[in-house]
Amino acid sequence: MMNIAGIIFSNIYDNAMGELTKHRTVASVPFGGRYRLIDFVLSNMSNSNISSVGIITKYNYRSLMDHLGNCSEWDLDRKNGGVVILPPFSTGPTTVYRGNLEALGNAIPFLESQNCDYVVLCDTTVVCSIDFEEVVEAHKASGADVTVIANREKRDYVCNANDLVISVSDHTVTDLVIGQREDPSAWIGMGMFVMERKYLLRVVRSYVARGRYLFERDYLQKCFVENTIKINVFSFDKTVLRNQNIVSYFQNNFRLFDRNVRKELFFSGAPVYTKVRDEAPAYLAPGSKMNQCVLADGCVISGNAENSVIFRDVIIEAGATVRNCILMQGTRVCRGASIDYVITDKNVVISENRVLTGAASAPLIINKNMHV
Repeated sequence: MMNIAGIIFSNIYDNAMGELTKHRTVASVPFGGRYRLIDFVLSNMSNSNISSVGIITKYNYRSLMDHLGNCSEWDLDRKNGGVVILPPFSTGPTTVYRGNLEALGNAIPFLESQNCDYVVLCDTTVVCSIDFEEVVEAHKASGADVTVIANREKRDYVCNANDLVISVSDHTVTDLVIGQREDPSAWIGMGMFVMERKYLLRVVRSYVARGRYLFERDYLQKCFVENTIKINVFSFDKTVLRNQNIVSYFQNNFRLFDRNVRKELFFSGAPVYTKVRDEAPAYLAPGSKMNQCVLADGCVISGNAENSVIFRDVIIEAGATVRNCILMQGTRVCRGASIDYVITDKNVVISENRVLTGAASAPLIINKNMHV
C-alpha cells in the first residue's frame, strides 16, 4: 500500500458559481439530492487509502466544517492523519491567496509534516469516481515531474477560461494551453494532479517567493514553454461532470437521471460517502405525481414533480407543480405554486399560487431562507 497525502482546494472557483457560493464554498455546494461537491473527491481519496488530507479554505467555510464534522463518514477520523482544515492567514501571510499555487504556500507546514512520497492535488468542481492509487502508480512508472489527470470531452464542449488543454502525440505532451481548445482531440485537465511531495515543496517555495500564484499558468505552462518539466497525462475515460458555472451545475444534476452516469459515479466498490442524517423515508401522498426525479429522504410530496432533483426535507403541497428544478434542503412549495427551471437554496418558501419561471440556459436562483 502506497503512502499518499491529499490536498483539496475548497474555494478556487467560487466566483463562477454565483449566488450558490454567496455564503458557502464551492466544496460545500449541494449536489445530486443528498451530497456536497466535496463528498466525491473526499470519497475518492478515502477509497484510494489516502488517510491524510489537507483542505485549503479561503472564506465562507463554516458550512463546510459543519458538513465534514469529524469526518467519520469518510473513515478519516484518525488519531494519525485524518482531515486538516487549512484556513488563510495560518502561516504568516496577511493577504488572502489569489490562486491555487499561492494557496499551497499556506499548506507548506502540512506538507512538511507528512510521511509520504506523493501528493494528490484536487479541485472540488469535478465529479467523478477515480482510483488515485492507480494514478500514482502510473505517475511513478512515467518518471514525470507531474501527472495531470485529464479526459476527452465531446467536440461541442466549450472550454472554460481556466481549463488546461493538453495535446499529446506518441505519449509526449506537444502543446499545453489554458482556456482555448483548437484541437478537438486534446485532453482537458480535470483539476487533479499528482506530484512527489519533496518536489512539490520545492516548487511551492520557489514560485511563491517570486510572486507566482497560479499553478497551471505560472508553473505548468511556464515550465512547459521553457522545456524544464516532464508532464505525464493520465487518461480518464469514465463519466466526468464539470461544474464550471451555474448552467453546467444545473445540467449535471439532471445527468444523474442517466442510468449509465449513475452506474459510473455510484457503485459498491467505491461508494460516495456523505454526512449521515437520520431521516424518515420520503412520503408520496395519494394523488401526487412524480416523473424522473431524484428524491431524498424526509420529503413530503403531495403535488406534482417532474424532471427535478429534490433534496432532504422538501415539502411540495397539493396542487403545486415543480418542473426542471433543483430544490435544496428544507424548501417548501406551497399550494397552487408553479415553478420551472428554478434552483432554490436551503429553507426557501415559495408562496401559494406563485409562478416562477427560468430557462435551461439561465435558471432562476432563489437565495437561502428567502420567502417569495
